[in-house]
Amino acid sequence: MAEKQRSNGFVFIVFFLCLIQWNPIPIPVAIAILDPVDFLALQSIRKSLEDMPGSNYFSSWDFTSDPCNFAGVYCDSDKVISLNLGDPRAGAPGLTGRLDPAIGRLSALAELSIVPGRIFGALPQSISQLKSLRFLAVSRNFISGQIPASLGQLSNLRTLDLSYNLFAGAIPTSVASLPELSNLMLCHNRLSGSLPLFTSQTLTRLDLKHNDLSGSLAPDSLPPSLQYLSLSWNRLSGPVDRLLNRLDQLYYLDLSMNQFTGTIPGRIFTFPITNLQLQRNLFSGRILPENQVSIATVDLSYNRLSGEISPLFSTVQSLYLNNNRFMGQVPGSFVDRLLAANIQILYLQHNFLTGIQINPTAEIPVSSSLCLQYNCMVPPVQTPCPLKAGNQKTRPTAQCNEWRG
Repeated sequence: MAEKQRSNGFVFIVFFLCLIQWNPIPIPVAIAILDPVDFLALQSIRKSLEDMPGSNYFSSWDFTSDPCNFAGVYCDSDKVISLNLGDPRAGAPGLTGRLDPAIGRLSALAELSIVPGRIFGALPQSISQLKSLRFLAVSRNFISGQIPASLGQLSNLRTLDLSYNLFAGAIPTSVASLPELSNLMLCHNRLSGSLPLFTSQTLTRLDLKHNDLSGSLAPDSLPPSLQYLSLSWNRLSGPVDRLLNRLDQLYYLDLSMNQFTGTIPGRIFTFPITNLQLQRNLFSGRILPENQVSIATVDLSYNRLSGEISPLFSTVQSLYLNNNRFMGQVPGSFVDRLLAANIQILYLQHNFLTGIQINPTAEIPVSSSLCLQYNCMVPPVQTPCPLKAGNQKTRPTAQCNEWRG
């Protein structure tokens, strides 16, 4: 009896499967279809851009298929949340063309990036409509015009990278006031005018080098949260001692190639900086570190610094004090560390130094470079110097006497 029931059950299953085969029952499957607004926006973006020769980034952009599977397009449900335009592999050719304003219709977009290429024209004002945008990077292209002040409406923006483009005009105050901004890279553009007041207390990286910025910096113009600051190759001026005293979180500082004046605060040498670039300014006065300096590279060259060289600098691996107005004896601790190969570079040329206690027969380690020429002494050791140091070994006596007087 049990065997017969099992047999009848098997027949019923086979009959049911056959019934399904001949009369399929539709089973609903949840398939997310991209929002039509986002679909049309992607079409407009595609029409305004082309692959550069050697790039096949757009080969996957077939609008008869699901756009969420396109290269560089990432979706959440039916919305595009991330758009990375171009092949991200190093050295890959980028894109050319213009950014279509339709990009502002991708209402859920949180990340927008473009690889280096030849995209030109202005940055669309419509980007300011992307209220969820947290990351915007369009560096190393040919985008021109002014930075839209409307970007200040992107209250969630954390990273803004417009570097290596052709942007001109002033840095909008609205951008400097973005509340969540952590990284701002505007270097290698044609920006001009003075620096706005940066108010974001989350700003850690500010890179404005290689522009045409001018004017002075107020003591409170930059937040103490900064860890990386580069303002080199501009026309900025005035004192910065009060400002620098507040930036005690810095690990990288480059103010070189400007016209900054006044003194360099001794406290700055206690910051967690690994690379300090203050060369080619108009800094003056004595340099008095508070403690032994542990910064790996310190460049104070081509300024108007004076007084004696502090022995607290002898722990710096690469020290550039050349082309200043330092005088007196070079501290013995420098000689000890130099001969022990603990100092890699010690450039003291073009100052008013009067002596250094080193044996003329001492051998400078191959890994170390010492330059002493054009001071108020005859260099006791002959060492190779940079070509810019010139051929004169000693400063003229008249100059030395005048400086002492």
